[in-house]
Amino acid sequence: MRYKRLLLTAAALATAAALAATASATYPSRHNGRIAFAMRVDGNVDIYSAQPNGTGLRRLTRDPSFDACPASSATGTEIAFCSNRSGAFEIWRMNADGSSQYQVTHLNASASFPDFSRDGKRIVFDANGVNGDTNADIYVVNRDGSDLRQLTTGAGNNDYPAWSPDGSKIAFTSDRTGVEQVYTMNADGSDQTQLTFDLSTHDQVPDWSPDGSKIAYEDDGYGNGDIMVMNADGSDQHDVSNNPAVEFGAAWSPNGKQISYLSLASGTRLVYVMNANGTDQHPLTGGNNTQFVPAWQPLLP
Repeated sequence: MRYKRLLLTAAALATAAALAATASATYPSRHNGRIAFAMRVDGNVDIYSAQPNGTGLRRLTRDPSFDACPASSATGTEIAFCSNRSGAFEIWRMNADGSSQYQVTHLNASASFPDFSRDGKRIVFDANGVNGDTNADIYVVNRDGSDLRQLTTGAGNNDYPAWSPDGSKIAFTSDRTGVEQVYTMNADGSDQTQLTFDLSTHDQVPDWSPDGSKIAYEDDGYGNGDIMVMNADGSDQHDVSNNPAVEFGAAWSPNGKQISYLSLASGTRLVYVMNANGTDQHPLTGGNNTQFVPAWQPLLP
């Protein structure tokens, strides 16, 4: 697939147009907050956020590095992200307004695609090169960088972890069978269960609905890449975007009524928003600057 994961070296991320996605749980809220996403402006990739109607664009990071992979906390007050500003791709966190940026991991590896646990105390992510591991595996760490634990092992690459809204499970993708498929596992790494079995690649990224009953994901079985939705047990897999353009990187809205994602429908890779049933597909901000996979923030009272 054209958006297949590459090794997360600084050179690769600086040039690979499809990397630096996010796989984030969408935590429930009656109100939809801002949508965070990375965008390349004047050759530099930084994290921005906008209102769900595309207004109020804000720049959240300003370091001359590759900052991407945003994922919101359940309270909407913090964002975890990945950055190579330290020389290697590591996991960072910051307040939702971009302040108090803090380096969480110090692995000297290629860490990316973070997601907060529901209580905000732990961050799950994938990484390549930890202690010489040549495969991508999924790890979890305390928000201060302590107590690093590896959740997946063995052959194949395991990517794009997303915590379920209740904190009990993690969705992810793995190519351990030879084709990238969607899996779930318990939050401690046990009971790893394959949910998709077709011969098509399932790439960036799985995301839980805010009530935990469904998972949105990408499927390359239609000759391009479509946004699919299935029940959390893998049943009732169906295409919701149904568009000839390449689409991937689903992120459910906190109220469960919309899905944001990436689309090449305009000729430029942009963040789009649609209703959860696939209707009313439209770009978030528009423009000609390449954008990266979005994450939706809950807006709590």
